[in-house]
Amino acid sequence: MGVGRRGVALAELESLYRARFEHFARVASAIAGDGESGRDAVQDAFASAVRRRASFRGIGPVEAWLWRIVVNEAKRLRPGRAWGSWEELHEPSSNGHAGSDDLGLQALLVSLPDRQRAAIFLRYYADLDYRTIADVLEIEVGTVSASLSAAHTTLRKALRAETR
Repeated sequence: MGVGRRGVALAELESLYRARFEHFARVASAIAGDGESGRDAVQDAFASAVRRRASFRGIGPVEAWLWRIVVNEAKRLRPGRAWGSWEELHEPSSNGHAGSDDLGLQALLVSLPDRQRAAIFLRYYADLDYRTIADVLEIEVGTVSASLSAAHTTLRKALRAETR
């Protein structure tokens, strides 16, 4: 979808908006610092994408191009705030409360360096592949792999220490 051509059809943007809005909003909320700002970021990003759809160069998937716009818009809305908000990413359990294990994971995720946290959010909350994450973060695929590996190692060590 989108590779090897210039421009993006309005229908394609609308389809991605409808299919992936919640994923975009969850990650944007984590970046912007709250749910309302995250949803605003997604709205603003898609409005920008519609205006700039003719500028899509066809290098990589359209969705990666959109993710980059969403991430940049969410960053713009969070001046001076730390990257990431667990509450905006976490879906509460069926009783509406986070479990105690979730709270420990929240602290661990928030403590990760920005790039590792971004890679974790984009991989596991947005369900993006390594190539798309690399495109979104404007880094190499190998750097995505290294960032995820480092994050996994940090999280694994911390979780092992908690269970002792």
